[in-house]
Amino acid sequence: MICYTLWLVACCLLLLLYSVRLRTGWSHGHGPRSYPVIGCLVAFYQNRRRLLDWYTELLAASPTQTIVVDRLGARRTVVTANPANVEHILKGNFGNYPKGKPFTDILGDLLGTGIFNVDGELWYAQRKLVSHEFSARALRELEFAVLEDEARARLVPALGLAAARGDAVDMQDLLRRFSFDVICRVSLGVDPGCLDPALPAPRLAAAFDAAAGIIARRGAAPVAAVWKAKRALDIGTERQLRLEIRVIHEAVMDLIHMRKKEQALMVNGGVGGDGKRSDLLSRMIECGYPDEAIRDMVISFIMAGRDTTSSALTWFFWLLTRHRDVEREVLREVAGGGASHAAAGGQGKMRVLHAALCETMRLYPPVAWDSKHAAAGDVLPDGTRVERGDRVTYFQYGMGRMESIWGADAAEFSLRRWLSLPEDTVGPPAHVAGVSPFKYPVFQAGPRTCLGKEMAFVQMKFVASTVLRRFELTPVDEGRVPVFLPLMTAHMAGGLNVTVRSRGDQITGDGGGAPPVASAAAAGN
Repeated sequence: MICYTLWLVACCLLLLLYSVRLRTGWSHGHGPRSYPVIGCLVAFYQNRRRLLDWYTELLAASPTQTIVVDRLGARRTVVTANPANVEHILKGNFGNYPKGKPFTDILGDLLGTGIFNVDGELWYAQRKLVSHEFSARALRELEFAVLEDEARARLVPALGLAAARGDAVDMQDLLRRFSFDVICRVSLGVDPGCLDPALPAPRLAAAFDAAAGIIARRGAAPVAAVWKAKRALDIGTERQLRLEIRVIHEAVMDLIHMRKKEQALMVNGGVGGDGKRSDLLSRMIECGYPDEAIRDMVISFIMAGRDTTSSALTWFFWLLTRHRDVEREVLREVAGGGASHAAAGGQGKMRVLHAALCETMRLYPPVAWDSKHAAAGDVLPDGTRVERGDRVTYFQYGMGRMESIWGADAAEFSLRRWLSLPEDTVGPPAHVAGVSPFKYPVFQAGPRTCLGKEMAFVQMKFVASTVLRRFELTPVDEGRVPVFLPLMTAHMAGGLNVTVRSRGDQITGDGGGAPPVASAAAAGN
């Protein structure tokens, strides 16, 4: 009887606490219907196949574009599409919104103490180092050279073969393999050959794919205790994840040891500075970092660069097939300007292509949302109360669809919003049009702004111009509207299957060879 009474009192207290929390949580914003103990689990389950659109609808209906979500077994979550809140989180009160332990737990097995999975002094020290490396001319020149070689030797021939045979090709898969080759050559100084048909699929690429998929499911799990229990018991997908991470860690550590031996031989043999490698791995070894720290930093950059540009480019090419007028405008720019035009004006002169890429990522951001965890209680600019330990999420996918941000045509693919100033204005369209990064946080904003932003634009512009000048793409199923799949990096469900037609030398004007490095370099400076 005593135990029963205590249990009943506990239940009553729980319901009382929940009702108070529910009232205070809804005092600033709207959220899904919630119930005692289980929170919004019912609504979450009902909308599990359309979570992005469901959250977007809830945010659009909220007067503040902010909602509060209570989920079973999870901390209270504040989700916002309000630019003022985003600026507060990413800049104004930056110190109060680290990634937090719940986030680092999800990614920690793979990324360890890499820059994308740490906070505080450890993050600051890595940021300072990597910022210097990304600004180094040698690394930028390596990227340009790798892009040119990968496009000339593999990407263009693969599409040319598909055009000659009349075969369909999955552009998403092709672009992902291209991006993995590029990021490995720039980060590790090794060529996995994902796009080389003569080579077997590399085990390292498969391990990254499998690990990313499992970790994405961790982040989307309604109840985190489930995957944590599977990890503790070493069963199911968590066991597979451990094995895939072992493959990745061993491969990178082997490269670190080999590169150190190579550098030692260069020093002992009296080889001069001209023989030095410029890849990120070699440069970090030269800085004297411990092996595990180098491993974690390099893996972080591979994870960040392997799918983000390919995701954006996949949606870019699909949108152009739906908007042939925009495709013709982009084609006129990339086919008519040539290397000298790009070199003379830099990124600002490729205004149409830049605008098309920005507009693509507004509607289909490579990362659909990003979360922080409040270190202390706070009040957001729109009045929403944040409790210590709350998960605070800014929702890029939803922000790109808010009429309150982009106007009545927010759902349309339109370059006008990026081309609002005269063509001779200096600077890329995203800057000259006055678009705040807190309104368009595709590359984050504030102190954690993506260090690889300019390199990403270089790669996207290079690939877009290389493909468009040579080939016309047509979806196999032109009536299909692809599904946006928000994994660690967003994907197009089912891929982008297209038929390829060669445009001919009269369009490319160069006999089909890849554009010179100078044009790619100018696109990012």
